[in-house]
Amino acid sequence: MDKKETIKNIVNNNDGIAKTADFVAEGLTNYDVANLCKEGYLERVRHGYYQLAAQEDIKEEQVIATLLPESIVCVESALFYYGYSDFSPRQWSIAVPRTFSRTRLHIDSLATKVYFVQPTLFEIGKTSEDFNGVQLAVYDRERTICDCFKYRTKLDNEMFNKALNAYAADKKKNLSNLSNYAKKMRVYKKLMDVMEVLLNG
Repeated sequence: MDKKETIKNIVNNNDGIAKTADFVAEGLTNYDVANLCKEGYLERVRHGYYQLAAQEDIKEEQVIATLLPESIVCVESALFYYGYSDFSPRQWSIAVPRTFSRTRLHIDSLATKVYFVQPTLFEIGKTSEDFNGVQLAVYDRERTICDCFKYRTKLDNEMFNKALNAYAADKKKNLSNLSNYAKKMRVYKKLMDVMEVLLNG
């Protein structure tokens, strides 16, 4: 099997994105990888990660799952996912811990809006859902609504108001989780002032 075939198999076995270490484990050298990039057979996605140049663009969801497995889909992207926003985001809103390496977030093929979250709050409301056939971590409905208050200045009024109204009308809402998260995230009073009006209005 020639080097190109070997590389193609490695990439395909890794959902379309392979690491340098995957190639080395199969007996290829860094020099081989660099040469195949020069030839236009391989394409660098991010430092140390590659895809086949000829293949169709990999789904953005797969890029997130492979390159940023610790990240959690949040705020604008989560609002859109739950149907609380009609606005299809042009970039992925993702949460990462404050200590997360900034260099790992530079991915050529992916537009992201990154929220750096303190470690004590990072796991609150974390769940997993299917995004276009790929399992990604995402904050649940209640955490997403708390985030709307936490990041109020980053959201326009229309998106903020629509999200709260949509949540109030959602049969899947869990108000005890909402108040529990809101207390931990220190947005309880602001959130309750607004939600009481919407729920009792």
